[in-house]
Formats: sequence, structure tokens, C-alpha cells
Amino acid sequence: MARTLFAPSRALVGIALLFASGATAQTTSGYRTPPAPIPQILSAAPAPLVSISPDRSTLAYLAREGLPSIAHLAEPELRLAGVRINPQTNGQSRSSFLNGIAFAPVTGGAQRAVRLPQGTQISFPQWSPSGSHLAFVNTTVQGLELWVVDARTAEVRRLVGPELNGTLGSPFDWMPDGASLLVRRIVPGRGAAPAVPRVPSGPVIQESTGRAAPVRTYQDLLTNPHDEQLFEHYFTAQMARVPLAGGAPTPIGEPGIFSNVSAAPNGQYIRVDRIKRPYSYLAPLSSFASEINVLDLRGRRVHQVANRTDVVMFPIGRDMTNPGPRGISWRADAPATLVWVEALDSGNAQRQTAQRDRVLMLDAPFTGRPRTLINLDQRFGGITWGRNDVALVNSQWSTTSRTRTYVVNPGQPGAQPRVLWDRSSEDQYGNPGFPITTSNAAGFRVLQFTADGQGIFLSGEGASQRGNYPFLDRMELRTGKTERLWRNENPHYETFVALVDTDGRRFLTRRESLTEAPNYYLRDLNRGTANALTNFPDPAPQLAGIQRQIITYSRADGTRLSATLFTPPGYDTKRDGPLPVVMWAYPQEFRDADAAGQISDSPNRFSRPGGTSHLFLLTQGYAILDNPAVPIIGPAGKEPNDTYIEQLVSSMQAAVDKLVEMGVGDRDRMGVGGHSYGAFMTANLLAHSDLFRAGIARSGAYNRTLTPFGFQAEPRTYWQAMEVYNRMSPFNYANRINEPILLIHGEADNNSGTFPIQSERLYAALKGHGATVRYVVLPHESHGYAARESVMHTLAEMVEWMDRYVKNAPPRSGTRRAATQE
Repeated sequence: MARTLFAPSRALVGIALLFASGATAQTTSGYRTPPAPIPQILSAAPAPLVSISPDRSTLAYLAREGLPSIAHLAEPELRLAGVRINPQTNGQSRSSFLNGIAFAPVTGGAQRAVRLPQGTQISFPQWSPSGSHLAFVNTTVQGLELWVVDARTAEVRRLVGPELNGTLGSPFDWMPDGASLLVRRIVPGRGAAPAVPRVPSGPVIQESTGRAAPVRTYQDLLTNPHDEQLFEHYFTAQMARVPLAGGAPTPIGEPGIFSNVSAAPNGQYIRVDRIKRPYSYLAPLSSFASEINVLDLRGRRVHQVANRTDVVMFPIGRDMTNPGPRGISWRADAPATLVWVEALDSGNAQRQTAQRDRVLMLDAPFTGRPRTLINLDQRFGGITWGRNDVALVNSQWSTTSRTRTYVVNPGQPGAQPRVLWDRSSEDQYGNPGFPITTSNAAGFRVLQFTADGQGIFLSGEGASQRGNYPFLDRMELRTGKTERLWRNENPHYETFVALVDTDGRRFLTRRESLTEAPNYYLRDLNRGTANALTNFPDPAPQLAGIQRQIITYSRADGTRLSATLFTPPGYDTKRDGPLPVVMWAYPQEFRDADAAGQISDSPNRFSRPGGTSHLFLLTQGYAILDNPAVPIIGPAGKEPNDTYIEQLVSSMQAAVDKLVEMGVGDRDRMGVGGHSYGAFMTANLLAHSDLFRAGIARSGAYNRTLTPFGFQAEPRTYWQAMEVYNRMSPFNYANRINEPILLIHGEADNNSGTFPIQSERLYAALKGHGATVRYVVLPHESHGYAARESVMHTLAEMVEWMDRYVKNAPPRSGTRRAATQE
């Protein structure tokens, strides 16, 4: 059931369970601090976020808070229908905030700081369509307020007091004319929250009447009638329109639980997605009954797009979807045209049919028949609107890892669409880039056309065998021919941010190098100049001089692999010899072995760790092999996970051999770690090989019978692939994990599948078999760790574990286990 947490739920500030050398010990000490210079690096102020106005004239610099305290995470919290909220503020809990705003011309110049009230906590900053104002939410102890700042004068004022309802995300949006804002308010006169009943009214009963409804594992669900009452109390909102000039909000329609609210580009209609009963105790609110209506500005319904009268689970399996309208949105380049998608195969990807999805449009006043924009033989993957004769439609089919992009003519729905790109979604080297968009007068994103209207612009990472070298292209729409306007080259890694003009000759970039912190530049191709707009300092000068390189190698089956190797400042292989190594990885499924071997990083990135990054171990004398490729490949007719263990061990064996060959790594001092699916990987490596002396597994899942309806990209259920699920579960091989393993888990992990019980049960199994294992539970933390105290403690645990069992490990004794022995 929902839990309200007003204080730490345990008397202990930190929990650590230790089992070693045949003895069990439980420590109850408080939070720990990692060795220098890690605390000093964590204390550095983060660089501001930078946002360009829709009219491309102004930059907003948004100052960020540092790590929050554990007290922030310990604030009251309700967990309802898959959402976590703070009942005191009526907003989402665990939020991170901005705390400062300044403006400057995009061409450079002095910043104009906004004088904010002390203690302002900013979230959801949003430009007005014209770029003249920036609105944001301010979180106070009383609730969520709406504020707005004039970008020209930097004057700020409050529009709405602490009455916004932010339980489902941003509680406001600009209306297209920029003269008012559409908000979601707490229902006036709502009253006190329903009290917890002292005596239950009866048992909680769930029933299935034979209809198959498989569902993946979720956290924070409704569990009883009182949860349902709390859900309706806190999530029900009243829509209203608030004038920018000030004044009382004007209510629109009746209160409801609104999962999405969006005004049409002409500002005359509002699309409203409303959650309604029945609810579910097995799935989050996205599966609840719902209806999608179009209202006028008085709140009267003028059209119903969809009406789901029962709970509907999302189907399990690749390319599966539900029948009926989905992906409902407004056409960005038309006054008021609804767009949605319907499956032509009833959502069943196993059915053999020539067409899979249909994209439909319906113009205001929504009384005519929908028009077909395009029929697709893959699943709809999104649309980028441009103008009445040009839009780009994407489709994808994950079963074969294929994707297509079509050029369509919205003004002539019967016109034959033209295939622009048809390629493997896994092939990064062949990625043509992504269309660049701009904001139109209504604030909707549309294609940025060239000055003559005959072309568009593309930007991309520019992946290649040398690494990533981002680019900017101009493409002729009629022929698909591209012209390269700019490409990043050594010694920098420089990414495109936004165009400043319409001919692609002036644009913003974000540039960094091995020694230069990321900063923003204004590039002018006509003048051949790149002028710095910011001068953000190195947040961790203690790490100046770390060495970074991309290395390549092959595993036994010939698959090419790559990784990024970091070594400490001043390290010299010949002088200093092999180092202790920590490998930190995350397996990924592929269909194409060639794509699996592609490089997807840059040799010129500026690398400074933050949060609980494993890169902090560089400060303690370790070499770090970051993201060594662990492709799990499933050729045609085979699922990747059928040979997961063999491919996993082979990939890491190749990485170990490469580091030893380079003279960087000491084969007897190799450690491995990972987070989430990387933790699952770590436990499997320790169970099925002797490549590593110790491991760190954070927030993982180790028993796949607890995720029986799929995990990661696995489309089969436990009952369809029982042998695969069992063999991939390191819990089943706890008796074979004979290297020390550090388990860390957030007490309040809400990620699908990674329930804290996963680590708890693995710890118990390892302890029962006499393993060396330490289990750390972080109070109030979720899947990722946020509080400063938790971050510091996690890093302290990681450093000590690796120092004890890897850096200072004695030489191995006895015969090693074969890498793939079963």
C-alpha cells in the first residue's frame, strides 16, 4: 500500500551486512566519506544549463543545485499508481531544482541576472512561444507556485500562488498566443486527505476471469481502496487559464485526473487525457481506464478521440501494441488537426500482414471522416511536421532492427509517400542524422527549412571507426542529396546545439576536449570564426591530466569490440607498469555483429566524474575500462539471450586480454562492476568465470523468475524460455560465486524489475554458501542514488572494496576455473 514517510523508516542511518571468512557481522555505523579528493570534487558547483529562446535571440543560464541532502529524500512521500509525490507540495517527490536564472544575447555580451527570492527552487522552466518570457514552477513548503520572468528586463513576478497540481509532471503550459498559460490547480476546497481506516472494511480481492493479461513487474502500485482514495484526492486537478498580465485563473471544464493536457496551435481547442475508473493493482496509471477528449475553451466537449472503459495492459513482445487509437497529438503546422495511429494488425506482431499501422488526421471541427496520411508496414515511430506539403514519418520494426523515414505530403494524403532512408537501426556509422527543428509562432516544433524552402538541415553524432565526430548537413528534399556544412575535428568534441539563422551558416555548439571543460560557442561559417559564449571552469582540476583513449580488440568469435580506457594523471606504462583495473559495463542486445562492433564514443571528450561514477576510482590509482562493449548478438532466427553467458564471458575475456597485452592491466588485479543490468552482468561474470578478483553490483536483478514476463529486450516469457531465464539468473549459481561481491541497493528502488528483494535474496543465498559478500541498503534511495550522504557512502564502499580485494589482493592460488565452465 502507499506509505507516507515522515522520518527515516529505520533507526539506522546506514545498513551494511557483512559476511566474510565464515563469520557474519552487521554494522550500524553512519554515513561514510570517501578518500580525498572525491568529497572536494563532489562539492564543486555544477555548470549551469543553457537554453536558447524560440526566437534564437537570447540564452538563458539556469544555475543548478548541487547534490540534495538525505533530509530532502526523507520528506513526506506517497507512492501511488506508479508515481511518487510529496503530499505537502502536491508535486512529485525527489525533485532536483534549479536556483538561478540569467539572460544574455545569443551573440554574446553581459549577463542579466534575475533577482529571485531567497530559497527559490525552480523546476519546469519553459519559454513563451515568442521567447519574450520564461515561466517556471517554484516549490515552497506550502506548495507549487507559477512564476514568470521577462527575458528583456529580467523582472520576475508570481502569477499563481501555492495551488498548482504537479503530481503528473509540469502543472502548466503556455497557450499558443503567449498571452496566457494553461495550468492544473488543486481543486478549490478540496479538504483534508482521506484518513487511514483504523479497522479494515474487508479483504482486498483481485480476480481474473480467464482473459490473458501478462504484465511486467512494477513498483509503487495501488494496493487497496484507501490508496484509490488517496490517488483521487491528490491527483484530481482543475484546469484553468491564467493571463500573463495577471488576474484570477479562469476554470475550464470539470475537475479530473489529467495525464495530458495540450492546446491546439490555434489556441481554440484543448486535448485532454483523463484517467478514470476502473484502476489496477497490477499496473501503473498508464493502464487504467481513460478517455481522450477535445474541449473548447469553456470546457465543453466537442469531440471524443478515444474511450478506454477497462484496464488495458501493454502487450508483451517485440513490436506488439494495443488496438485502437494511440499516439494522439496535434499536427504542429496546422491550426487544429488531430493526428493518431491505429494498428492494422490488431497490435499483434505475430500476425502475417502487409500493413501494420495507419496514421490518421482529423481537422477541426472534428465532424468529418479521418483522412489517412500513410499506411506503414512497420510500427509508427514518430513524425516531424514541416508545412502543408512536407512532413517526415518514421517507422521501426525492432524484430529485425530496421527503420525507415518517409517524406509525405500532408496536404495531399493520397499522394504516394517517398522513402528517404531505409536502414538498420543498429548501424551508427550509417546514421544520416536527425532533422533540425525550430519553434513556430504557436510554440510547436517544426522542420527548419533552408532559406529557399527546398531543403532541411540534419545534425548527428557522426560515428565512425575513428570515433564520434558530430556534423551539420544541408539536405535537398527532392533528391535526398546532402551537403556537409561543418564537421567537428580533432582535438575537440563539438556538438551542434541550435541554428541561429535560416541558411545554416551561424549556429551554437557545445565544445570540449581532453583538457577543456564543455563550453558554448557561436560558429560563423562565413567568417570562419568560433566565439566562446561561456567560460565554465574545470569542476575537478584534481583530475587534470587523466588519460583517455578508445581501444579496439576482438573476442573469440571475431566480433570487433571497443572500450574507453582511462588511466590516472601522469601514468606511464613503461615506467609504472600494470595497474589494478576496474571494468564497468552494461550488456546490449544486437541483431547485427558488424553493428555490435561499431565505436560509439569520442576520443576527445572532457571526462570528469559526478554522482556515484566509477571514474572516481581514477583518483585512487586505478585504470578504468569504461563501457567495454558486451554485445549479446542474436542472428536471424535466434534470440540474443540464448547464448548470453557465453557471449558475456567471451567479451570480457577479450577485454582482460587486451589490457594485459597493452601492459596497462594486471591480470591478477581485475575488478568488475555495473549498475542495474550491469549489476546482473557482474554477478553472472563472477558465477561463470574467474576473470575478476571482485565485483560491485548496484541495484540489480538476479533472479529472472521474479521478472517472468520479460526483461530488457527479452520478448519471451519465463514459460516460453524457462531454460534461458534459469541459466541467466546468477541467483541459481550463488554456490559458484567464489569472488568477493559488494551488493548495493536503494531501499526505495522503483525501477521495473529491480526490487530490493533481488539483492536481499542474493545476499542470503551467498551468505548461506559461505561467500564473501557485503550488502549495503541506502535509506530512501531509488534506482539511482541522489542524496549527498548516499553518494559519498556508496563511493566510500566502492573504494574500500576494490582496495581490499583487487588493488591489494595477493597472487591467485590454485587452478582457475575455465571461463565458460558449467
